Amino acid sequence: MALYLGVMSGTSLDGIDIALTDLSGQPQLLAHYFSPLPEALRSELLALCQSGPDELARQAMAGNAWAERVATGIKQLLTEQNLTAADICAIGSHGQTVRHEPARGFSVQIGAPALLAELTGISVVADFRSRDIAAGGQGAPLVPAFHQQLFADDIEVRALVNIGGFSNLTLLTPGAAVQGFDCGPGNALMDAWIRLHRGQDYDADGTWAASGHVNHTLLTQLLEDPFFAQRGPKSTGREYFHPAWLQAQLKRFGEKLEAVDIQATLCALTAHCISQALLAQQPQCQRLLVCGGGAHNRQLMALLQQALPAISVDTTQALGADPDWLEAMAFAWLAKCCVDGTPGNRPAVTGARGLRVLGAIYPA
Repeated sequence: MALYLGVMSGTSLDGIDIALTDLSGQPQLLAHYFSPLPEALRSELLALCQSGPDELARQAMAGNAWAERVATGIKQLLTEQNLTAADICAIGSHGQTVRHEPARGFSVQIGAPALLAELTGISVVADFRSRDIAAGGQGAPLVPAFHQQLFADDIEVRALVNIGGFSNLTLLTPGAAVQGFDCGPGNALMDAWIRLHRGQDYDADGTWAASGHVNHTLLTQLLEDPFFAQRGPKSTGREYFHPAWLQAQLKRFGEKLEAVDIQATLCALTAHCISQALLAQQPQCQRLLVCGGGAHNRQLMALLQQALPAISVDTTQALGADPDWLEAMAFAWLAKCCVDGTPGNRPAVTGARGLRVLGAIYPA
């Protein structure tokens, strides 16, 4: 077996996913471990998404704390699986994104990869985005190539949507190059809104959203944002869609709405930005597979199916792939690509000038 560990903490900032993956053939998830982020670290990572005092030192310290937490999780997972560091080829560590501004030539993921290698005794592959950006790309999304590896079909036209804090689509058309792009907010705005009004980290099953009423006038206004009209390659993040963006939209809207109805409208926004992008760029799609935290939002899944009546909407579990661990597995796969000297990006997805080997290696 060729055992790799994929490590991912996404824009939802709920915790760190660690996936033990066998990459000797078709990628196979062997075991996994989830490490919740302590509230103090979560708050600091969220604060670092914006400029602030002494942010260079704070960023370095948060990266060290993140790496220490990952190392503890990896040791626990290896113990549970009766494995040692010597059994693992490498760790693919995405780190935590705190800034993503490809238009300005950078994307910042913190995670102290050298410290992680030191603490685990395992080689670490990190910094997956910067080479693609250096080649003129968006540096995101990076998962479509992995989705193609797992889910491409010779007959069925498929799409995958990873709904984390933000949503990204992968378009798999038989005989054509894989395409993909960020299509807009996923859970980030919904999570921020329910945290503000109900003190909860997320809307479990979409229950709160389902209890409200979508304001279609507000939804239309939100969808008028220029980002949604752009075609891929494109990417986004908290730098663009954040609580202040929503507050500005609500102020512009003027009408006073109940908080629950705004939550319902935000859920509809996520469903519409996915469905509209899919219908615009892959109208022949037959099946949409959903992964990421959004796969557990029943209201969101129902809205997607409602918006796409001619398309079968399901989670990736329908094809035997756990929707919660695909992104972490993708970074295990990207680590192997780097170690093997195989390009990990896809120019049709990111807009880079060509294929590039992604990542930097920190030897054990």
